[in-house]
Amino acid sequence: MKSLKFALIGLIFLCAGCATTKTPALTPLEIQSLQTREYEQKIDVVFPSVISVFQDLGYIIKSADKSTGLITAEGSAKSDKTYKFLVGESKVSQTSATAFIEEVGKITRVRLNFVNSKKTSSAWGRSDREDTPILEAAIYNNAFERIENAIFVRSAK
Repeated sequence: MKSLKFALIGLIFLCAGCATTKTPALTPLEIQSLQTREYEQKIDVVFPSVISVFQDLGYIIKSADKSTGLITAEGSAKSDKTYKFLVGESKVSQTSATAFIEEVGKITRVRLNFVNSKKTSSAWGRSDREDTPILEAAIYNNAFERIENAIFVRSAK
């Protein structure tokens, strides 16, 4: 009986040790702050700089319209061939990116958005898609640093 108590107590501690803490969700204002930067250059310099950086990061530009300030781009798709062989379903992941660029007074504001898409489909026609926003500060900081460098190079000409 005593060993049963110790086993039960051990099981409780084991389960408690496996509990994970969720990171708190960001507020819309925090997300906007993460995804937005302002530059003291005209849209004629900033817009092509963002396109150039997307291409440098490996994205394929799907559309770009300077009059609306919208750029859409897709990364290369990656297929999980092992999963397809073992389970009989196709699993593909791909990252997409958008940028909204607008002039506000003497500044140009850039808002980036990165999303990871996972698509699965079976041989029987069933398909599913899951889009997950990427909210890692390092990814946005890297993109904005590159945009700043591209703006510097273009404005020095």
